[in-house]
Amino acid sequence: MKRGGEATLVVLAQTEMLSKADGEAVAVDNPDAAGDVLLVCEHASRRLPQRYGTLGLSEEALSSHIAWDPGALAVAQLMARQLDATLIYQRFSRLIYDCNRPPESPAAIRDVSEIFRVPGNENLNNAERSLRTSSLYLPFQGRIREEIAVRRAHSRETVLVTIHSFTPVYFGRKREVEIGILHDRDSRLADAMLAAASRHLYRVERNEPYGPADGVTHTLELHALPAGLLNVMIEIRNDLIADEAGQVVAADFLSQLLRESISALTKQNNNGCA
Repeated sequence: MKRGGEATLVVLAQTEMLSKADGEAVAVDNPDAAGDVLLVCEHASRRLPQRYGTLGLSEEALSSHIAWDPGALAVAQLMARQLDATLIYQRFSRLIYDCNRPPESPAAIRDVSEIFRVPGNENLNNAERSLRTSSLYLPFQGRIREEIAVRRAHSRETVLVTIHSFTPVYFGRKREVEIGILHDRDSRLADAMLAAASRHLYRVERNEPYGPADGVTHTLELHALPAGLLNVMIEIRNDLIADEAGQVVAADFLSQLLRESISALTKQNNNGCA
């Protein structure tokens, strides 16, 4: 839990922003999992807190990728079961606050997302931005931090894996990549996954359709890089996981890819220490 005044700020902000009907900002599946992988899904939900209505957006916009990562949570939940992994995910839309961006980033709260204006996000004052940060971002990233700290206290390894999806067409441009393996400065796990992925069915590419220069690796930078944890961000083209069958295939592929890659790195490290 946060210390002193910060804890009070979070509690007060949640009381003001999220109603009882809204529930908690963060959800955790499989909290007692024994596996090393910690799954995170920052853009799991398109839900909006009651106080914000529709943000002035149509149902089309609220169902689209600007509000969430379609299919990402379903894939992450399947992977959590296969890998015996804990999964931490955000329960509200990134239109309110994108939890994969720091508070100082203009992308944390967008008033324009791709082709859509977001009227409810226009001309926000500092108090509103602070409210959203305290209500969504701090509890979410705080829960990840707490999970890693508890594991460390019990001498457990943590492999941080974030799960996302992306739209097949962006600003009119078709994307051919099917799965992106993204990394920041630490490419150990990404390198191993890319090497293993060459034998499989998807078109898999490094740092596509985004990369660290686009600011998408914030969660990895915040938690994994300072602690030296193995980490990777996975992007799946959302047309491939639009139904249960596609979600199962993707989850099977990615779970096996992670197992192979983590095992290869473990053997490499053990041989290096021999």
